[in-house]
Amino acid sequence: MAVITGDRPTGSLGNRFAVWRAGFAHVATAFRSQPEPRSIGLFARGRQLVAGNFLFAGKLVQAPASSIWDIAPPDAIFAAEVQGFIWLDDLAAVGDASARKRAQDWTYAWIDRFGGGQGPGWTPDLTGRRLIRWINHAVFLLQGQDKARSAAYFRAVTVQTHYLARRWTRAAPGLPRFEALTGLIVAGLALEGKAKLVKTAVAALARDCRGQIDSGGGIPTRNPEELLEVLTLLNWAAQALEEAGREVPPEVVTAIGRIVPTLRALRHADGGLARFHGGGRGIEGRLDAALAASGVRGAPPHGVPAMGFVRLSSGRSTIILDAAAPPHGRASGEAHASTLGFELTSGRRPLIVSCGSGRPFGEDWTLAGRATASHSTLSIDGSSSSRLGKGSDDFAHRAAVITLQQTADHHGQTVSVAQDGWRGSHGLIHSRILTLDAQGRRLTGTDMVYVHSAPDQRRLETVRATRPDGVTVSIRFHLHPDVDARLDMGGSAVSMALKSGEIWVFRHDGVGKLTLDASVYLEKGRLQPRAARQIVLSAPVTGAELRIGWTLAKAQDTPLAIRDLDREELPVPV
Repeated sequence: MAVITGDRPTGSLGNRFAVWRAGFAHVATAFRSQPEPRSIGLFARGRQLVAGNFLFAGKLVQAPASSIWDIAPPDAIFAAEVQGFIWLDDLAAVGDASARKRAQDWTYAWIDRFGGGQGPGWTPDLTGRRLIRWINHAVFLLQGQDKARSAAYFRAVTVQTHYLARRWTRAAPGLPRFEALTGLIVAGLALEGKAKLVKTAVAALARDCRGQIDSGGGIPTRNPEELLEVLTLLNWAAQALEEAGREVPPEVVTAIGRIVPTLRALRHADGGLARFHGGGRGIEGRLDAALAASGVRGAPPHGVPAMGFVRLSSGRSTIILDAAAPPHGRASGEAHASTLGFELTSGRRPLIVSCGSGRPFGEDWTLAGRATASHSTLSIDGSSSSRLGKGSDDFAHRAAVITLQQTADHHGQTVSVAQDGWRGSHGLIHSRILTLDAQGRRLTGTDMVYVHSAPDQRRLETVRATRPDGVTVSIRFHLHPDVDARLDMGGSAVSMALKSGEIWVFRHDGVGKLTLDASVYLEKGRLQPRAARQIVLSAPVTGAELRIGWTLAKAQDTPLAIRDLDREELPVPV
């Protein structure tokens, strides 16, 4: 989930004033009905919190027997994640006396330290995120508490709800505002006497559903994991309205109906989401819960991209290809130069992947993760197809998809796509054709760079003249860290063994030079990037066109069906 806030700098005078005003509101003393926990946590992460291992935003602070508020946050993103209280889901997943004590002690300590408007947690999105958890786990937090602590809890919830009623407009459009509005709706409908605060928020949520969710169920950031978070919030808002006997705005119902098929299209065979534009595979169980809660069935029509992504699926294999330009403007903060990059999963095992978002590992890894070379696609002379502006998070140059065609028959499914990311710099267009056979056992690919016009040819010749080694293309296939890869057949092929027992073999037509190089896998919840491997095909562009063919196929003796029950849990530091 994104943690960048959409309000003024934390601790601003406007926030403090809004909290001060909210302090004069009549304090709710009870719930209209007993809250039910809806957010899902991870038992393993909860146990680590109990042990004093605080892992947020890729940073680990080990402080046994310390309060979560006594540790010094390594950076602002760490602090924001702590202030958002998603960790409360994890402690509730453990649910024993030690986990409950920490949840209660840390929540009431927050009230004492920050309840008056102090600290970095008073932004609309973080407040909405925090309120949802406080309401979801109210029984967990109030169990066994005396009258004074219960009164402090209800006062803090009341103040945050009235604060949101004043400040939700300061949240940035997109996920931050959805968090703020959903928090206000959930809290306003849960607390006795606060329903009057909800009317404006419901109308605003309907407007944002119209403005932020497009007709295809996508969002401007094109981040699959962020889309999942938006769906989760809309589900919670709709459920709160229904339980209060209120009508769910048709815009919200329509948005949910559009998002669900898109998320199903972006879901790999292993149940995880495609990892593009800053998103990960999703919190374990979150996608299943959101899809089930929506009550929406069905998948998008075949041949229609989902949020700019194309899905090929047959047998045990799924392929998800980025077939659109990167996001731009406000939505581009975590956008990747991943146009024409793809991922492949066989059953429960990822094979070809994107490196992922480097944001948890610092600025250098953030930039590296956004580059084309961190995706399973072609790059030219080490440059990306979309390039950042100087000192900017936005792309000054964005690759545009100029052709896209999908076909399917009894032999399999094919996508043919081309983009112009290097036309301005090198005079070259990149096209990619992928065909997945009907059994999901063989992926055939063709990558081509070519000159489209006479001016493009002159540009290519100018670039060649300035480079002693000429112009070189490299096609990368990043492998998941669990894939055991080795060069085979005298260096002309790569054999890849999955933990399921499947064997895949990569071959090529001999035009390029094949190497098996080091790579990394950038994964949320890890302290460091994971070591991985990548297959690289490299070749010089000596004429006006270069075409490279390759295949990824299961070995002949790999059975059609494999029992693959051995699955590791989400990594948690020990």
